[in-house]
Amino acid sequence: MTHDTFRTPHALRRTVRRIALAHRLPAELRARLVLSLSDVCATALSGGRLVTLTSSHETRRAGPGLLTISLRFLPSGHFTDQAALRRLPLPCETGADGDLVWRLATPPGPASPDPAAPAAPAPPAAGPGATAGDPRPLSPAMRHGEDMPLAEEELRAALRRADFLAGELRRLEHELAETNSGVMALYVQLEERDQALRQAHGQMLRALEDALRPRPLHVDGLELAVHYAPASDDAPTGGDLYDWFVLPDGTVHITLVDALGHGVTSTRTALTVTHAVRTLALEGHPLDSIVARTDTILRPFDHHVMATLLLARLNPTTGHLAVANGSHPPALVVRDDHTAGYLEARGRGVGFPSPGSDGVVTTTLRPGDLMLLYTDGLTESRRDPLEGEARLIEATRRHHPHPTAIIPSAIASDMLTGSLHQDDTLAVAARLLPPRD
Repeated sequence: MTHDTFRTPHALRRTVRRIALAHRLPAELRARLVLSLSDVCATALSGGRLVTLTSSHETRRAGPGLLTISLRFLPSGHFTDQAALRRLPLPCETGADGDLVWRLATPPGPASPDPAAPAAPAPPAAGPGATAGDPRPLSPAMRHGEDMPLAEEELRAALRRADFLAGELRRLEHELAETNSGVMALYVQLEERDQALRQAHGQMLRALEDALRPRPLHVDGLELAVHYAPASDDAPTGGDLYDWFVLPDGTVHITLVDALGHGVTSTRTALTVTHAVRTLALEGHPLDSIVARTDTILRPFDHHVMATLLLARLNPTTGHLAVANGSHPPALVVRDDHTAGYLEARGRGVGFPSPGSDGVVTTTLRPGDLMLLYTDGLTESRRDPLEGEARLIEATRRHHPHPTAIIPSAIASDMLTGSLHQDDTLAVAARLLPPRD
């Protein structure tokens, strides 16, 4: 164990170097130790205080030894600048008595002789510059000259470490660039695959949507057009569905259904309702009875079935139009002279209490008149059905002169601009044509 007291930073650094060298500490670790002790002692020594250094070494039979170096400031006092301690090149501990302690592993084996120690005992201290732990009075040039080779060795070790870290940084940057390149290539592949999947998904959805639609209907004296859009591209179909067919007497029957909910479940409900209505209509049941009969047929098989529906029958020869309603938005008629009005048939839908149409509303269409059937997604996009119905009349009047084939989509585009929420939308347009010459 050694115990020395110092007045100057140079004497402290020289002694610490000798201790580190004697215990074969690597040059980089030696440099960190010297710098750390110099940093914590600089203020105290420059202020005239003394610093006591104690070092001890524990040799072990197997494995590295343990070198312990501690600093104490005289007169007694603690080192209070904790921020400075955290910035040291080599961290230390603070003992219970306020000493700063460094514990360092040393290579196995006994310590080497101090290479800087004199060959013979030194004479007693005399003259300026003599301190405890530095018995010989040396000139500044001599003192600096002794430490120069060791300082150069420490500097070379620091440079080697810096070069190694710079090389590691270049290697990591190269690996990062290659990784980024690979990630970008993978991202491109995933994007291409995702695009292909979206295209295949879209094709499948369009095929499914087309399969659910009835076949185009061509009837002399009548033009028909339809627009359908699901609430989300992820769900190809919803609860909005339509059906049209010609009855044996030549009357065109049109059904609009809006089943509760969205997605495949509501689509199944809507299909069930439209098939039941078609069967009842082809069997010749009166129009005003079909809503109630549909509920009677379906309720035993599905207690949760719930849907609104609108039934319209139009004779393309006479223009006679009859409408039955089960909780559905009313049909709109815009005349050729741009007068417009809703056919307000009352009723309750399938699955509702007391289902059925309260009656049938009739009118006569003349050539050029347009009938629009739709679901509530068209008029309730802004949460105010009355405003939606007024806007629907304006949009239908605006597009009335256009070809029938584009009218439902054009109306839907106008109505859904600035919509506050998305819902399935369905619109069917029927226009009576003048008789052929």
